[in-house]
Amino acid sequence: MTEPTNQAAYTAVGAQTGAHRRPAARLRRLLSAEIAIIIVSLVCAAMLALPARTINAAFINDVLVFIDGAHRIALGQVPNRDFHTALGPLVFYIPAAGYFLSGNFGAAIPLGMAIVLVAFIPAMIRVLVSRLGPPLAAALGIFLILILAAPINLGSSIWYPSFAMFYNRIGWVALGLLLVMYLAPQSQSRHNDIADALAAAFLLLVSFYTKMTYGLAGIGLILIILFDRQQRRWGVATLLLTGLAMVVIEYFWRGTAQHIEDLRAAARVSGGHDVGSILKNLRENLSDLTVFAAVAWLAVWRSRSLRDLLFCGFCAGAGVALINQNAHSWGIITLYCGATVLAQKTAWFQPGNLGTPAGRVARAAGALPLVVVLFLLPPIVHHSAAVALHTALATEKAGQSLGLPRFDDLREVDPPGGEPDFIRRYLDDIVSGGALLQSLPVPAERVFVLDFANPFSAGLGIRPPAGDTAWLHWNRNINEKSYIPPDVLFADVKIVMVPKTGINSLPLQELYGPFLSANFDVVRKTSEWTIYEWRPGKGPK
Repeated sequence: MTEPTNQAAYTAVGAQTGAHRRPAARLRRLLSAEIAIIIVSLVCAAMLALPARTINAAFINDVLVFIDGAHRIALGQVPNRDFHTALGPLVFYIPAAGYFLSGNFGAAIPLGMAIVLVAFIPAMIRVLVSRLGPPLAAALGIFLILILAAPINLGSSIWYPSFAMFYNRIGWVALGLLLVMYLAPQSQSRHNDIADALAAAFLLLVSFYTKMTYGLAGIGLILIILFDRQQRRWGVATLLLTGLAMVVIEYFWRGTAQHIEDLRAAARVSGGHDVGSILKNLRENLSDLTVFAAVAWLAVWRSRSLRDLLFCGFCAGAGVALINQNAHSWGIITLYCGATVLAQKTAWFQPGNLGTPAGRVARAAGALPLVVVLFLLPPIVHHSAAVALHTALATEKAGQSLGLPRFDDLREVDPPGGEPDFIRRYLDDIVSGGALLQSLPVPAERVFVLDFANPFSAGLGIRPPAGDTAWLHWNRNINEKSYIPPDVLFADVKIVMVPKTGINSLPLQELYGPFLSANFDVVRKTSEWTIYEWRPGKGPK
């Protein structure tokens, strides 16, 4: 199969008809997509930021990780230098930015995501408007904006609002925009090369410093784009700019080496996935895979391009690989973006003789843009409802706070069917644990919770320990074979809180219990908590 060397080879009809189109009309159509992207982004940003409150109904332990990270950064800690994390530093700096602007932990993540929405606008406009027709640019732009904005885990019901794993939504959107850059811009100039390189470098950097796997996928896509001579110049410039930016970031961050080591440690625990999980993800995304396969078949049949076939394989293969190492079952966003790219490229071809079998296939292919818009519509409606519901609940100050002094605007609402007993006990224990720490004869500081997350440093406004970890998730970033040595994990810890009801406290107690017994004293014990304090004879802390 061969591919036209440039876009002009398959846009003859479009160019011919476009010659009769008034420039003003063309400008209005382009601006309509730009204006739609700007307005929807700003409206969604306002809906997240203005209530200044977080409403949660799922994965509260995950949300507490980000709040703790924002608190650490506010007190001067740096990810991977002062605490271990396999997630990129942006995952903590985003809520930290929201907290810095608001002074409110309840506003930290929604305001941080509002900042992300605004930051994405220039790259989104550059990528979408330069490569897609106005209807597809507006539809895909709104689709991606709402994925960023919707405070739900991908695939979840709107009745389970949560900012848990918000980094996955950022990674999917960045990679989705890079996929659109597979198409050559509709106009060629050196100015466009500069704009493309800056946009792509921004998307790659956001991916790498949010979650490394999305960045690696983005690099793979850029390498595919380099096969296109039209786009090779900005593709090479993107790689150079990204590399240079990483050098500059490392000069200030100085955490890359430890970040890679934390990634390797997490990979040793959860790097492998069995065939069953892959099959489960394929089954739960079967309808999306089917639509994408149909679009891909028509597009590749029209283009006869090996590079297009490789692109289709990347959209499906990279998408399945990414979702298989995430904690959501629906949402292979590369299928939606890839289908949009293929529909747009197919629309550029001449229709041919519609009376022949090939012509009839071409006529079917000509309907692909409409098919893709309909493909994007259900998730657009779903995520719009999720944003609206969170805004309404946050405005009404729905639910109950987590019970710590600085968590009044971090609120939990009951999901459909009520809160599971285990989660209710977990939330009650946060309240009782905070009261215990406040009742100690000396002010609490450098508190470590031997469980998934630590709500107390941020919730009570106390100094966190240094050298520990952002979270501990059994069989995800820690197990009995791969773990942080106790003398490292507890090196700066003064008080250890051990819950009776925790997310994964029992295996952690088996792992670290002997070290606690040898180096800490029990100072308080209740039906919910055991509190350990560093043994004075072991030296000052």
